Amino acid sequence: MQKENNGLHQLKVLKVQHWTPSTFSFSCVRPDNFRFRSGEFVMIGLNIADKPVLRAYSIASPNWHEAFEFYSIKVEDGPLTSKLQQLREGDSIIFRNKPVGTLVNDALLKGKRLFLFSTGTGIAPFTSIIRDPETYEKFDEVILFQTCRQINELEFGKHTIEAIYKNDLLSGIVRGKLKFFPTTTREPSQYFGRITDWLKSKRFVEEFGSDLNPLEDRAMICGSIGMLNEFKEICIEKGMEEGSNSMPGHFVIEKAFVD
Repeated sequence: MQKENNGLHQLKVLKVQHWTPSTFSFSCVRPDNFRFRSGEFVMIGLNIADKPVLRAYSIASPNWHEAFEFYSIKVEDGPLTSKLQQLREGDSIIFRNKPVGTLVNDALLKGKRLFLFSTGTGIAPFTSIIRDPETYEKFDEVILFQTCRQINELEFGKHTIEAIYKNDLLSGIVRGKLKFFPTTTREPSQYFGRITDWLKSKRFVEEFGSDLNPLEDRAMICGSIGMLNEFKEICIEKGMEEGSNSMPGHFVIEKAFVD
């Protein structure tokens, strides 16, 4: 890791994978002595026209992992992603060494079931959370939802789940506890429909045996501002209170990635 004069660091890119025409992931060398809580985000970016352009990105890898992974959308005219999607192995990104965020276990009260609700690339912090053994010490069940329009947009999440079950250590920790529901809203699939609609109808109760219950259930939510507001309203209606790092609660949301 090289340090620049403006307090930023340079990280070497190890691997880039394009999942769909609109999504990609990349991994970097993990910074020396860097510590973070699974689910946190950092500011990363590129020097463009001799100026640092940074955006908030969740760390998609868990806090014990050797590599530093990120998952991103591609925006054709985006000031950063239009360039970031062109990364190749051996290139460098810039990075600010200050992890923050509310999508962490510390911001939730202990419970029995942890629901992780995400849309699109909002799954990134949860691919960190579900690979952290601490999560399974705090919760008996971990249920991950990712909602996308098309089936192919679910590949990053599916790949992560498959890798977990191929890992000798993690597979034993998550067995019988981790469940994944990849849902679509446009292309028909096994789990079709918006999860907010599931929660507003009988389908959620039919699938899980009970509604969201503040006595036992906890939730983390990551997606667009519209999605965040809708889920927050649903959680509050069901008697859940929003948590934070200073005061843990029943559910938490992350607004850092919303423009």
